Amino acid sequence: MKKIKITIVLLFITIAIQAQDINMFFSKADAFFNSHVSNGKVAYDKIIDKPEALNEALKLAKTISVDKSDTKNYQAFWINAYNLSVIKGLIDLYPIKSPLDKPGFFDKITHNLAGVNITLNDIEHKLLRAQFNDARFHFVLVCGAVGCPPLINKAYLPNTLEAQLEGQTKKAINGDFIKVNDKKNRVEVSQIMEWYKEDFTMKGKDEIDFINKYRTEKLEGKWKVSYFPYNWTINKQ
Repeated sequence: MKKIKITIVLLFITIAIQAQDINMFFSKADAFFNSHVSNGKVAYDKIIDKPEALNEALKLAKTISVDKSDTKNYQAFWINAYNLSVIKGLIDLYPIKSPLDKPGFFDKITHNLAGVNITLNDIEHKLLRAQFNDARFHFVLVCGAVGCPPLINKAYLPNTLEAQLEGQTKKAINGDFIKVNDKKNRVEVSQIMEWYKEDFTMKGKDEIDFINKYRTEKLEGKWKVSYFPYNWTINKQ
């Protein structure tokens, strides 16, 4: 009985420490984004001069333990870890004009996060998209390029995540993510919708259905969808 009680106490202590660690990570990530991101652009030159805040957040991220059953903490952690790791990857290569200038930036270079070495692509495709089937991830995972949806100047947090996912998706769909030609009933959308078409056409829906779910001014009738080229220039201030 005594051993069982000790085990239970140790379990609660471990859970408390893990909760403290992930909350500290969110706090440091939030402070970093607030100080180094403005209007969707990143102050890479400023980070180069003082990388401590970025390094501290990513150092914490190395030891975080979070399970996908803890959905909001899990999603928020991996979204922030992805965005921080993109910035770290670009800082390590700086000055660089585009993440594509480094072969393997997304699918070969690994980042030490949550006790594993993992690529950016695996975070996006295996840990998030494959687990939750949520197209809104495409509007919060920022690949370090101008063509990406804008990076916000705060962390994604468990208690605000749903509102943040909705807000960033609406901002993209009502902003530069699509270009509407009313006279020709033609809508051009970011190549994200072409590359990940299956994410935007689930459950018998098409791209226009997805757009209309979030667009203030609905696209009525039949529309022809095309895709405009992605701008891979670094999202530098």
